[in-house]
Amino acid sequence: MLRFITADRLVDHPRLADSMFRDRAAQFRDRLGWEVTVDARGHERDAYDECGPIYAIWQRPDGRHGGSMRFLPTTGPVMVNDHFGHLTDQPLSAPDLWECTRFCLAPGAGLAISAALMQGAVTTGLGVGARRLVGVFDARMVRIYRRLAWQPRVLASCGSGRQAISLGLWQVMPHVPHALARPSGVAPDLARHWWRRGGLGGAGGDGRARPALAPGIVPAMAPDPAPRAA
Repeated sequence: MLRFITADRLVDHPRLADSMFRDRAAQFRDRLGWEVTVDARGHERDAYDECGPIYAIWQRPDGRHGGSMRFLPTTGPVMVNDHFGHLTDQPLSAPDLWECTRFCLAPGAGLAISAALMQGAVTTGLGVGARRLVGVFDARMVRIYRRLAWQPRVLASCGSGRQAISLGLWQVMPHVPHALARPSGVAPDLARHWWRRGGLGGAGGDGRARPALAPGIVPAMAPDPAPRAA
């Protein structure tokens, strides 16, 4: 199932959070060779995990991480402006433009989980009122996005081999969840249901998502089935 969790609520899901940050270390440091920070617990974290992001996380039946993405509004600190300004003519900042980063898959996760995360991305975009998502990603991901029903427009690329990266822009449109339903096995209404069960409301005046419930109140989340054909 997809979990939509704000950074301050990760503490309520210790096993899921621990396995997500460990899988991020395994992917970005060990497999891709990126220069990232990994702490003594084996967690890959950076400053943007402290900026109040929303995470879309695929949770396996055993409660562990299967895949995840991270979302922040471009009206605040984001990687594309702070670290990848050389890929753009000017800073990318607008209330309806959110950044998606740290697309991570657990070892053995297949295309269906990749597609489910993309379903989570468009559900997040629609939920916070974003019309576009922007992200810098490993350039080899282009072939995976191409196999799915929602690929970005590549705005710029640089580097080569394992160090090749691309800047992409996704359009958030109402038809996208339906296009993603077949490859992900997650129907749009099920993704919206999981979004609501996460306690997330619309975007606030500064563009950051606001929990719909008071702090400390988490709606009960009954076990959901694995992705199924829409």
